[in-house]
Amino acid sequence: MKKIIKNGTIVTATDIYTADVLIEDEKVQSIGQNISDIYAEVIDASGYYVMPGGIDPHTHMDMPFGGTVTTDDFETGSIAAAHGGTTTFIDFCLTEKGKSLKSALEKWHAKSADKAVIDYGFHLQIVEANEDVLREMPRVIEEEGVTSFKVFMAYKDVLQADDETLFQTLVTAREHGGLVMVHAENGDVINYLTNKALEEGNTDPIYHALTRPPELEGEATGRAAKLTALADSQLYVVHVTCQEAVEQIAEARNKGFRVYGETCPQYLVLDQTYLERPGFEGAKFVWSPPLRHSSNQEILWNALKSGQLQTIGSDHCSFNFKGQKELGKDDFSKIPNGGPFVEDRFSVLFSEGVKKGRISLNKFIDLTSTQAAKLFGLFPQKGTIAPGSDADIVLFDPNAERTISVDTHHMNVDYSALEGMRIIGEPVTVLSRGDYVIKDKQFVGKPGNGKYLKCNKFNHNSLQENEKEDDLVH
Repeated sequence: MKKIIKNGTIVTATDIYTADVLIEDEKVQSIGQNISDIYAEVIDASGYYVMPGGIDPHTHMDMPFGGTVTTDDFETGSIAAAHGGTTTFIDFCLTEKGKSLKSALEKWHAKSADKAVIDYGFHLQIVEANEDVLREMPRVIEEEGVTSFKVFMAYKDVLQADDETLFQTLVTAREHGGLVMVHAENGDVINYLTNKALEEGNTDPIYHALTRPPELEGEATGRAAKLTALADSQLYVVHVTCQEAVEQIAEARNKGFRVYGETCPQYLVLDQTYLERPGFEGAKFVWSPPLRHSSNQEILWNALKSGQLQTIGSDHCSFNFKGQKELGKDDFSKIPNGGPFVEDRFSVLFSEGVKKGRISLNKFIDLTSTQAAKLFGLFPQKGTIAPGSDADIVLFDPNAERTISVDTHHMNVDYSALEGMRIIGEPVTVLSRGDYVIKDKQFVGKPGNGKYLKCNKFNHNSLQENEKEDDLVH
């Protein structure tokens, strides 16, 4: 059915204005004043921002890790994402040594089939760079629409790849239009520090942070950036947490290298002291890279504002405190790494960023939607409100106040890492390709309505245009 959104304030990465939006056949058909159609449902957006749906470039649904599996699958995770204003997410596909990339994709397609309530795509892990893998990468890009490839520089003997694998992946990505992503921590040194801490009897959650110091994130980020420059390729650094990593990204970008960075809401509002909570409560806050000293928070905010970091991902990786996080009760290295954030990413950034004057409203859209769409080959289908774009739209109440709590969230996990946090701003109604997923804060979508997205190749030119706009607007 046709829909017309009226009386709202449209906000994109570059504009703020009042107009009507006509939606038909899953797309934004037109934007203008006083649009009327007797066959259209009228949605009154008075008092609301009309925003592009959020794009979360970093989730882990139904993912095995540390002898267990994340509690949110593609159904529960996507429902929670939609409640939080996200209409597209890109999930990480894990691969296995000795097996084809396509076999990993087939496994993730099976996990997601008929479950997601919003659209989704995949990133693909590269754990080894042998001839078979390097031959298969271009086919995956062309045929499967998977154009982003993640290399872990940490988790020694589990996920970690060596520098040769990273470099060969960078070269292949440059040749075929892929974007290489890195988890940037020095896994070899972390392994040494972890073993040393355990030998000395230091088993509490805080040692997860103490054995993964920021220097090791900065070192790995700088190493990856330099290898990217040498390969004349492109790099996206996931979940940046600290000054040491920000400085390396900024230096690379100032030299003209194609290096981009993401941070996550948890690093903007939480700090290392949470891991010191008594009674093993600190395990709720164990993920990698770890939470840092609070002094890093304003550094991250400033990097977002200045454009040195481009996106906000949730790194949603939900494990229950009871029965899963407790696996590391006597050994911090056995605590499953990850936290639940897909539902709160959008609102936390608005409340802590826009409402507190740290970023502009346009910048908020840029960080939560537009930049991710451009980096991962989905723009202008996603990431904006414009004629011809998918009608992924959020009606957002900028003045609603609420308290984040496990009692009210929709993530399938038994705690909230942001329990008790008061925030301002809340999605009220969420449309995915013109259909209601959330209507007046109630879920009305249907599992399986979310479509798998084939991403286009990396396009540096669209990002350069965005940077020029960024200079003008922000």
